[in-house]
Amino acid sequence: MKDASTLKAALVARALEEGFSKVGVCAPDAVPEAAGRLATWLAEGRQGQMGWMADRADWRGSAAALWPEARSVVMLAEAYTPEQDPLAVLDQPDRGAVSVYAQGKDYHDLVKKRLKRVGRWLIDQEGGEIKVFVDTAPVMEKPLAQAAGLGWQGKHTNLLARDLGNWFFLGAIFTTVDLPQDRAEESHCGTCTACLDICPTSAFPAPYQLDARRCISYLTIEHKGPVDEALRGSMGNRIYGCDDCLAVCPWNKFAQAAREVGYQPRVGAPELVELAALDDAAFRARFAGSPIKRIGRDRFVRNVLYAVGNSGIPALCVVAARLVDDADVAVADAARWALGRLAGTGGHA
Repeated sequence: MKDASTLKAALVARALEEGFSKVGVCAPDAVPEAAGRLATWLAEGRQGQMGWMADRADWRGSAAALWPEARSVVMLAEAYTPEQDPLAVLDQPDRGAVSVYAQGKDYHDLVKKRLKRVGRWLIDQEGGEIKVFVDTAPVMEKPLAQAAGLGWQGKHTNLLARDLGNWFFLGAIFTTVDLPQDRAEESHCGTCTACLDICPTSAFPAPYQLDARRCISYLTIEHKGPVDEALRGSMGNRIYGCDDCLAVCPWNKFAQAAREVGYQPRVGAPELVELAALDDAAFRARFAGSPIKRIGRDRFVRNVLYAVGNSGIPALCVVAARLVDDADVAVADAARWALGRLAGTGGHA
């Protein structure tokens, strides 16, 4: 059995060898205020249709409640920093803007495999039990990561760090092993409001607060059915997620390059004409192994049609016209909206 400090140092070294960018440790009960904040957010309805945020809120609000046997939470960051400016595609209205994280392979699979390898190493060294999580369990990763010293939740509510920027995924290893804890990080946003100012839909009621119902990432990924017409025009050509608030963060000048080749873009900035023509089978084939696949063809093509309507390109009327009688109600509604929108730019319905 190793000394706890020696074991932790070896664990950090092992995690970095596996490809993680930063590692920290906190106690499962390190964020006692999380439950109250979550309850307030839910009471205000800011989760929109994300009912799973309210499900098992007691577990989500307390890592100690999720697994009472855990003695330490190891939080790990993995960089996926883009090589190109992710906002450049917003000036190409004939193409769709896809969030950087979704342009490569599904991070859930890549990060979880690494977490399991690190966790198995810890068991081999010290025994005990582990549970690993990557964004799919009732775990408040960002508050825990701040408690573990990885960074802080910025005014855009995402985690950022002085040595990582904000282009990184988070993973967690809960363990029954007692490990020395790191010091929680403090906010270093200062007076900067770049992330708040750039938001196309004004989704931040105040610094450090997000109303998901207005967030383009939520609208394009989680929201089912037609999107509020008052918000569609502000979505531009963003068809899956939105990177605006992440991209303008000044701390990105210290971002680390992505080490995982799987995060290299496979999707890029595809043409709207191509995407609107996808049926279910073609959609599944086109986005196999991508996070995009999980929202399904209908919701994706709905997003594409909003982008078509916002393109200002009359020639794309024919794209929307083909889908006005689509079997999916939201797709057909989006197609009609796009036609009406383009008619005002010189197109014809």
